[in-house]
Amino acid sequence: MENRSHLPDPLRRIVIMGNGGAGKTWLAKRMAVRIGMEAVHLDDVYWQPGRYGIARDKSVVIQEVKKRADDDVWLMEGVYGWLVDVLLPRATQLIWIDLCEEECVANIRARGIQGGESEENFEGLVRWVSEYRARKNNWNSFDGHLKLYDGFSGVKVRLKSRDEIAAYVRDVSRT
Repeated sequence: MENRSHLPDPLRRIVIMGNGGAGKTWLAKRMAVRIGMEAVHLDDVYWQPGRYGIARDKSVVIQEVKKRADDDVWLMEGVYGWLVDVLLPRATQLIWIDLCEEECVANIRARGIQGGESEENFEGLVRWVSEYRARKNNWNSFDGHLKLYDGFSGVKVRLKSRDEIAAYVRDVSRT
């Protein structure tokens, strides 16, 4: 692995979380290019390879995420609050993309059905994304993400608009 000791501490181990369709992958890809590391998409860890919509055993997923978190530098993104919670003890920065559900649903619809996903599963995803603030006692909800964000003692950033996201990417490129 390339030595990234030049990175300032807040950019060494980054977690990006938010609702489905918020733009986590978009942001992670751009940040990864700007700071010179690979982005890990927690969807790729959570779902069976090549079988979108079929989850892997949670204990296996947690162990894989813990192993990746042991690395000196990483950038991981996903909606899974329970996996974000696993990462936070090692994270140097937490980014929460907190867009309104309407914008997230529009983004989901614009990207369409993904590899192997059925129309029924897609509509279920759209419904689930639209209920982000209504879900209670769920790691993958607004309340769950707020709790993680409020409890994180490292560098944290909450982005509430596309303009804020774009400005953040521009600022990262100046490091």
